[in-house]
Amino acid sequence: MNNKTEFWKVVEDRRSVRQFRTQPVEKTLIEKILQTGTRAPNAHNRQSWRFAVLTEQDDMVRMAEAMGVDFQQALRDGGMSPDEVTERARQRVARLTGAPVVVVLCVDTDDLDGYSDTNRDTGEYLMAVQSAALAGGHMLLAAQALGLAGAWLCGPLFAPERVQSALNLPASWRAQGMLLIGYADESPAFRERKPLEEVVQWIG
Repeated sequence: MNNKTEFWKVVEDRRSVRQFRTQPVEKTLIEKILQTGTRAPNAHNRQSWRFAVLTEQDDMVRMAEAMGVDFQQALRDGGMSPDEVTERARQRVARLTGAPVVVVLCVDTDDLDGYSDTNRDTGEYLMAVQSAALAGGHMLLAAQALGLAGAWLCGPLFAPERVQSALNLPASWRAQGMLLIGYADESPAFRERKPLEEVVQWIG
């Protein structure tokens, strides 16, 4: 199998895995995944992505419980019963703490230029968010190539201040999402994608 074939196999075999074995992930593999993330394209080569790596259950639980405050309130506001809220919150904590490694993807706003023009200022931030997302995608493919598995969760996007406080991150680090990484304990089926005819428009 040549390198090109191996690349396509990594892409085609990748799944979003949320059930992991308890087996720890070697630090050298975690560092390889992180290094691969830093090879992603990024706006102005600012490399404004930041990665908070959690490998201890206490840290994961603390973050999950902090994020759960807003999550549970949203469920109550949506009309969910107290028992349902409690169960959904329990399931969410279990999911966020079920992987041996959690990588919180952040944007360091200190690395961004500020503008008086609102549109330009917003664009600068969005470019940094896109850069962090590209790094996350690279890391998921790296995990797959190394015999690991992962999943992307967006929860931190809705509670960045709580994540920052729970993990004692620098104030300029704004959480965007998280990756769960570990050795898979499930084999999810491929979820079909929309055909190109639905998502592509050829111009010209």
